[in-house]
Order: sequence, then C-alpha cells, then structure tokens
Amino acid sequence: MPPPRPLIVTNDPDLLDDLLRLAAAADVEVDVAVDIVAARPCWPRAPLVLLGPDAAVPADLAAVPRRSCVLVVGREKTDRRLGGDLADLVVEAELALPDAEDEVVRRLAESVVSTDRARTIGVMGGCGGAGASVFAAALAVTAARRGPAVLVDLDPLGGGVDVLLGLEDVAGLRWPDLASASGRLLPSAVRDRLPVATRGGLRVLSHARHDQREPPAEAVQAVLDAACRGDGVVVLDLPRRPALPMAAAIDAVVVVVPAEVRAVAAALSVVAGADRSTDVTGVVVRRPPAPTLTAEHVAESLALPLLGELRLEPGLAVLLNSGRPLRIRRRGPLAMLCDQLLDRWERPAEVAA
Repeated sequence: MPPPRPLIVTNDPDLLDDLLRLAAAADVEVDVAVDIVAARPCWPRAPLVLLGPDAAVPADLAAVPRRSCVLVVGREKTDRRLGGDLADLVVEAELALPDAEDEVVRRLAESVVSTDRARTIGVMGGCGGAGASVFAAALAVTAARRGPAVLVDLDPLGGGVDVLLGLEDVAGLRWPDLASASGRLLPSAVRDRLPVATRGGLRVLSHARHDQREPPAEAVQAVLDAACRGDGVVVLDLPRRPALPMAAAIDAVVVVVPAEVRAVAAALSVVAGADRSTDVTGVVVRRPPAPTLTAEHVAESLALPLLGELRLEPGLAVLLNSGRPLRIRRRGPLAMLCDQLLDRWERPAEVAA
C-alpha cells in the first residue's frame, strides 16, 4: 500500500491551483477532494489536511473522524466559520495566501518526511595523521554496500574526503554551496544533489578547494538534520575539536589512534576536550608497521572501550601516496572491521552496549 498523502479539500479552482503549485514546490504528491464528504476515504490517514474556506462541513460531524493537523488555507484571512462548527475538526491554524506560502510549503514537506533516522557515526583522529578520514571513508563505503549512505566532511583542514575518493571533479554540492542553508530542509534537496561515488552509490559532502571556511553552525545543523532524515547510515569525518549543533543525535563517535606512545598522549587531550554532547563511544586502534603498544593498552590508557584493531591493509599506503582514489577490498582487514562495527550498530539499542 502506498504511503498516505496530504489532502486538499476545496471546490475553488483558483485556490486549488495555488495549493497544487505549493505542493509541487514542496515536492509532495497530494490527494484532492471537493468537500469533506468526498474526502472521507482519505481523511483519517492523510498526514496533513489543507481545508479551503469554501469547504462545507457536513451536518453530521459524527461521520467525520476527529483528527489533528488540519489547516484552513484561503487567499485572505477571514473570521467566518466554514459552513458549520469547526470545533470538532480540531483546526490547528488559519492561513492566508500569499503571505503564508512558505509556511504551507514547509508543512507539506514535513508531513511526508519519513520518521526513520539514519544511523549517524562520527569518526575523529586522536592525533594528526591517525588515519581518521581514511577510516571514515572506508566505513561509509562499506555502509553503501548495504544501503543508502552519506559521508560528510566536517573538517575544513582535512584535505577533503572528495579527493580521497576521487570525486574532486564530480559535479554536486559542496559546503560553500550550503553555507546559507537554515531551517528544515527536504532530505532530497541535500542527499540527491551530492557527488556520488561510482561504486556503491555513496553520496559525499565535502569542502571545496577554493573555499576552506568552516560553514556556519546554522547551516551545519540544517544540512545534517536533512541528511540524517531517512534510512541508511551517515558517517561524519570530524575535526579533533568537534562542537556539533546536533551532536546529541550522533549514535556513536569513534576515535582512531595509532598504537604509539605519542599518539596516545595526543589522544588523551582530544578525548578530554571533546564536547560533552559528543562523548566518545570507543577507540579503533590502528596498528603501525612497528607498534610499541598493544590495542588493549591504548584503550586502557584512554579509558575507552576497544572497538577493534585496524591491521595493516596490503597496498593501502602505496595507493594513497600515489594520489589514486581509495579502494576498499571487500575481504580486507579494513572492510572486515567496518562490517563488524556496522553490525554492532545495526540497532540503536546496541549503540550504547
């Protein structure tokens, strides 16, 4: 059965044209009825009802189920009632066009947004050169093999995840294009316009080479909220001093730390300085060619759960140093660790485990 659609109830052709135009602007399909009696099949399930002032309320209001999210929308605000007693219709507000056009578009868009929310995983480095961006990209690539996935670069000084994935010349939105974003955006307005990796369909939001400025907090809030509404996974490549407006909505934050003494010393400062709402979930320990510490020792020193040890990936260093795009072998140690973590966070209840 298709999902329910917003309902427009009016017999005024001019008002109907206006409301259909606003529905198109919101990228929303609607049902239409000439009056409340004709609207009965759709009335209970519609996520939103836009009721024209011309709509006649039936004499037997008991035949009209009580519901919320009913807006009276006309071309001019009027105090007159709709041909009957509106009390039992639970009218939420009366709006007048054209002044209320933006509000109508917003309500239409919000009414059909899925209540699903993507699992959101942040990755940050415990020190410079820890490999956090590579791990974040690998986690996103692995997630994209399972379903929808978005990789968001939140570190303007990190070199760009689009370069890491070979997407620097692929058309699509970057952070400078979204710097003026605010409020509640349609998920499709963000996700569908991002550069897409050729393999797996991973969508990537990165900084631009010509503009490395950090986007305003309001823009970050709006864009991340839109990117995270829906199913799938959103991976955030975080700076080492994250201060995110929507940090409370992050399901897990991973810190990547090489198994070296100086790296652990630096990571202690990073973990201690993390915003309280960006509490670190655990540590992934990267094993260098000549480790001086065990993964368990690193986790114990940081007082964090050990999420996994990232062993050497054959050929990865040579690939990255050559400037070629990152490729994740399905059965390599990097993909295997990412799969283990994604399995661990498959259900929200397991995130805090």
